[in-house]
Amino acid sequence: MISYLLDPFDSPFMQRALVQALLLAVIGAVVSVFVVLRRLAFVSDVLTHTVFPGVVLGFLVAGDGGIVWGALLFAVLSAALITLLSARAAVTEDASMAIVLTGFFAVGVILVSRRSSYTADLTAFLFGRILTVDTGQIVTTAVLGGVVLLTLGLLGKELVFRAFDPTGAEARGYRVLVLDLVLNLAVALVVVAAVRAVGTVLVIALLVVPGAAGRLLSDRLAGILVAAVGVAALAGWLGLVASWQASVNHGVRLASGATVVLVLVVLYALAAAVAAVRSRRPAAVPQAVR
Repeated sequence: MISYLLDPFDSPFMQRALVQALLLAVIGAVVSVFVVLRRLAFVSDVLTHTVFPGVVLGFLVAGDGGIVWGALLFAVLSAALITLLSARAAVTEDASMAIVLTGFFAVGVILVSRRSSYTADLTAFLFGRILTVDTGQIVTTAVLGGVVLLTLGLLGKELVFRAFDPTGAEARGYRVLVLDLVLNLAVALVVVAAVRAVGTVLVIALLVVPGAAGRLLSDRLAGILVAAVGVAALAGWLGLVASWQASVNHGVRLASGATVVLVLVVLYALAAAVAAVRSRRPAAVPQAVR
């Protein structure tokens, strides 16, 4: 059994894929906890799609080396735009985000459709290729992840306060709009870090599922964070193993990024089952003090 889980990583490309998956697991899981606490799943979905035209434009201008920079540019632009539009009362928040999502994503599809290899490029941009990551991409992910984790570490208390009591946070003098922008930028940076590995569509799972699973397994913030990271890391490892074993030993081709996401969803279902069992247990009756 141990060899079944470890043999796939004898190959250098699988080792790089595992390192990338674990890095994204840590970064995505931590951010996903704040996403779940703030109920920003739709915002995360919007940001994953609005980064898409930047990915395509960067690729068209500078090839593979321009993907991260193009994605980063549109990530910052879309995060700022969504934050500002959401703060306006004239248009509802969901309507504003839907407009940004459809507009940006349409631009990306138009750009990629001008290439002769339209179908192949679109598939790569949307669903990623984690098995082709190189050392440079891993370093980029680590740098972006370090920025995200450092920012959340410095502002974590304020972000949690804003999540549970936005009115109180504003009364205490916190700039709620700035905090919203910081969290949206953190989400956008995770998208940028993950876009080459799992694509702009599947990254939404990294930004929602680990935090949701952690919330089912614990009521304390520290416990939620630990559970979220553990679930995401385990999904990355088991997903790569399942994809490799199915393709090499059973002749069934499975997309690695999608398999990781599928395992992540399965682990969430298991967490939900554990939470359901725990909720049905009768509370312990304290014994009378003699």
